[in-house]
Amino acid sequence: MQRRPIIAGVDGTPESLAAAEWAGREAVRLGAPLHLLYARSLVPYMPGADHPEAAERQLIRRLLRKAERRVQQTASEVELNDRIVDGPPVSALVDAAEQAELVVLGSRGLSGFTGFLLGSVALGVVAHATRPVVLVRAQPTEPQDSPDPEADGSPHDRQPTSDVLLGLDISAPCDPVIDFAFEAARLRSTRLRVVHAWGDTSVRTLDPTGTSLIQAPETEEQWTQFVAAVLRPWREKFPEVPVTQSVAKGKPAARLLQAVNGAALLVVGRRIRERHYPAAQTGSVTHAVIHHARCPVVVVPHT
Repeated sequence: MQRRPIIAGVDGTPESLAAAEWAGREAVRLGAPLHLLYARSLVPYMPGADHPEAAERQLIRRLLRKAERRVQQTASEVELNDRIVDGPPVSALVDAAEQAELVVLGSRGLSGFTGFLLGSVALGVVAHATRPVVLVRAQPTEPQDSPDPEADGSPHDRQPTSDVLLGLDISAPCDPVIDFAFEAARLRSTRLRVVHAWGDTSVRTLDPTGTSLIQAPETEEQWTQFVAAVLRPWREKFPEVPVTQSVAKGKPAARLLQAVNGAALLVVGRRIRERHYPAAQTGSVTHAVIHHARCPVVVVPHT
């Protein structure tokens, strides 16, 4: 049975080209097809005005062809196709994600003087998708004001990277996040590094069975044992994956960003909120790492 496709959002920026290339390699690992998707926001046509649709579609096709060439350079064996979807990009990508293994998007992160540059599309998809979303950065990370069909965007992190890094939050059940991280390490035949930062505890802290604890761990040694207990079922499920764990008191985002150097992939979670919440949110830790981490970041939704 063939896996569901990987979706890569393409818009012509260097970041989206890097995302398409990453998605191609991941599709080969998973044995999944890769779909390149361009979401075209429709502009109302005014009578008497020049209609630019034909020229726009020609430009989009050029962008998609360039992304295809980029993918084929490193994943020539992948089953590849592309499509243009009319509609708001966030909605189009979130809808496409429902039938996908994961969605891969380009991310600009933060620049030292320009501030918030993740992009409303990437942030919107991360906040609303019910499937994992991977954000990939291109180097250098200077902002691009408009899509450039001739821009390269080749990642500078061509040197071998090995570890998969998991940011473990055990304040809520997070089985899909842990499972994704172990599977990613297995596919890469590499080590999984698990990082957990603990602070003041509360009755919301959970034990490995999901039961709220009144007496939560208070020392590093107790937390280490607690995290080891949480990971035990996955160590048994993935015996071929070597695992190291780091437990320390502090702010989770800061600990993850300190640990991310040399990682091939950072895995974090996002809680899916109930329908009565006015808007989807990413959570403070996930929000921080998707803006600042230099390696690809996958955000795995969970209840």
